Amino acid sequence: MNSKVALVTGASSGIGEATAIKLQSLGYTVYAAARRVERMQPLAAAGMHILPLDVTDDASLQQAVTTVMTQSGRIDVLVNNAGYGSYGAVEDVPADEARAQFEVNVFGAVRLTQLLLPHMRAQRSGTIINITSMGGKMHTPLGAWYHGTKFALEAISDCLRMEVQPFGIDVVVIEPGGIKTEWPDIAAEKLLAVSGHGAYARQAHAMANSMIGDASKKRQSPPEVIADTIARALSVRRPKTRYVVGFAAKPMLFLRRLLSDRAFDGFMRMATGIARQKT
Repeated sequence: MNSKVALVTGASSGIGEATAIKLQSLGYTVYAAARRVERMQPLAAAGMHILPLDVTDDASLQQAVTTVMTQSGRIDVLVNNAGYGSYGAVEDVPADEARAQFEVNVFGAVRLTQLLLPHMRAQRSGTIINITSMGGKMHTPLGAWYHGTKFALEAISDCLRMEVQPFGIDVVVIEPGGIKTEWPDIAAEKLLAVSGHGAYARQAHAMANSMIGDASKKRQSPPEVIADTIARALSVRRPKTRYVVGFAAKPMLFLRRLLSDRAFDGFMRMATGIARQKT
């Protein structure tokens, strides 16, 4: 009961799983939350608390918060990691899919934050860590809705940081680059399902290959680099507001600041192979 308490969403794999393991190794009482409870059994066996959590279901969110507060009486760290990538041409992506991505990547994270903030304010301490992406500062072809969610979470994090600072609460943004998770496969699958045929098919196939091709997968960073960065942010009295980490993240964001919009468009079309595809 004396250890600090952390809630990590999207903990069934990838960054969330690695973060839960890292925080437990540092002495945190960890609540690992995700929809796929069966995939978190190794975390349960390691002594973590497992929570079924659907971030698009308000009742599920409220139950998770009630469980944490009833069992541990406090919350020191919230890691909003749950999210997914859904690519496709703006013209092709159904409105329901666009809304679904915002529900998971933005509204779910913000609602969970809303529910936990009264407890952090009462104890006058806490850290909210939002996992965005280098995609929250730059754009890639056929990724409008995904980037929209990450740009939104970046902006919300900035506003939230100013609001909660007087209560002793920190807000930290983690901007991962290419990480070895299920994300590229899911994003590519959705991209080809939506835009793999029709007017944007050539672009879609080129972009999907850039996501899941062997060259890309070999260069991706392990999810532990994100977990280690989160641990570093939590170890200091005054953490940075943003941490850029993972394959290509720093050079890509540097190029985005350096190049004009059209120059960056051209660079991305070349880098993803779309420039070689004629419609």
